[in-house]
Amino acid sequence: MSSSAPEPVGPGPDAPDGPPADDLPAVAPRLRALRRRAALTLEAAARAAGLSPAHLSRLETGLRQPSLPMLLALARVYGTTVSELLGETVADRDAVLRAADMEPTAAGGWTYWQAGAPGRGMQALRVRVPYGSQGDIVRVHPGEEWLYVLTGRLRLRLGDATHLLAPGDSAHFDSLTPHRIAAQDPDGVELLFVHTLLQSPTAALCLGPTPGGTP
Repeated sequence: MSSSAPEPVGPGPDAPDGPPADDLPAVAPRLRALRRRAALTLEAAARAAGLSPAHLSRLETGLRQPSLPMLLALARVYGTTVSELLGETVADRDAVLRAADMEPTAAGGWTYWQAGAPGRGMQALRVRVPYGSQGDIVRVHPGEEWLYVLTGRLRLRLGDATHLLAPGDSAHFDSLTPHRIAAQDPDGVELLFVHTLLQSPTAALCLGPTPGGTP
């Protein structure tokens, strides 16, 4: 997140313009292969993803590049992840992540520790939010979020409502609801945070879009 204005939700799944071809790997062959693996016709897959058959055909032949909403919709239809649609390979992952292996990442005044394996559809983080840091930034984006307060008190704004969460309190909400997170007290707040967003580096996921980037 890099401005006080809500992030744009973006175009719908059948929006005409996707990222330029050099912004994404060539996904066309994988889109076709994953549709066939799911035993779906072009028409059935397009209908389930909210696309026209002609548009999906252009994606599968490389004439168009998919936008983020399209990737999310197709991943759901094909029962896979955006990472697989993009052809990203992830090494075998241990089910257990040790505290000593959690390297902190500082960005925008917040500190993050990866609390789950990368490359999965659900991402888990431990987050430290200092007092007065990014308290005026509103986020709006596809997905779901769940958070659990570990220490301190959290001020959570959801739409027009403001909630004060104490240690042990949690919240689970649709990320398309405009939301804002801030520490209530000078000592800051620490929380567990789980989200279902496009796979990307921790800072980009948590802080929203960077200039010229994708949220």
